Amino acid sequence: MAADVPARPSLRERKKAKTRAAIRRAAYRLAAEGGWESATTDRIAAAAEVSPSTVARYFPVREDILLTGEDDALLEARLRARPAGEDPLESLRAVLLDAVRTALAEEPEETGLRARLMVEIPAVRARLTDTTAETGRRLARALADRTGRAPDALEVRVFTAAVLGALRETAAHWAEHGRADDLVALLDRALDTLRGGPALPAPP
Repeated sequence: MAADVPARPSLRERKKAKTRAAIRRAAYRLAAEGGWESATTDRIAAAAEVSPSTVARYFPVREDILLTGEDDALLEARLRARPAGEDPLESLRAVLLDAVRTALAEEPEETGLRARLMVEIPAVRARLTDTTAETGRRLARALADRTGRAPDALEVRVFTAAVLGALRETAAHWAEHGRADDLVALLDRALDTLRGGPALPAPP
C-alpha cells in the first residue's frame, strides 16, 4: 500500500519553521564564536532579527535551542513505519542511525557543537535529560503498539531508555574524543552492546 502523501505545510507553519531555523542558526553561530554563556537571549534575538520575546516563545528554555533538532513526532512516525515483525532493537537502530546521518549531512557543525556543549555545559546536559524523557515517551508508545504491551510497561520503559541512553553516551564519547570517529559507526556499535553487553577479554 502506498504511503499517504503528507499535506503541504500552511504558510503560517512555514513562517514558524523559518523563524525557528533562524533562531537556531543565530544561537549556534554565537555559541561557536564566544561560548554558550555569551549566547544570551538578547544577542540571539538580535542576530536572528527577531524580538527576545519571540525567542522565548519558540524556546521557553534557552538550552532547547541547541537540543531541538530531529522532531520527536517524525521519529515516532518513522518507528511506526518500520516492518511490523522487525526486532524492536533493529527498528530503533534504523530510525536513530538515519536521524544521525541526516544531522551530520545537513548540520555537521551544529551537530558537533551540540555534542561538545552537552559534555561541557551542565545546564545543557541537564536539559537534555528532560527532552530525552519526552522523546522516550513517544517512542515507547510506538513500541508498545508494536509489541502489544502498555506504554508504561517496565520492559518498554527500560528498553527505550536504554536505547536513548546509548545515543546520549555515544554523542558524549564522540565529543570527548575530538569527534574524530564516525558517529554513525559508534552508535551502531553502542547499540550492539545493548544486545550482549561488553565483550569479555580473550583468555591469555
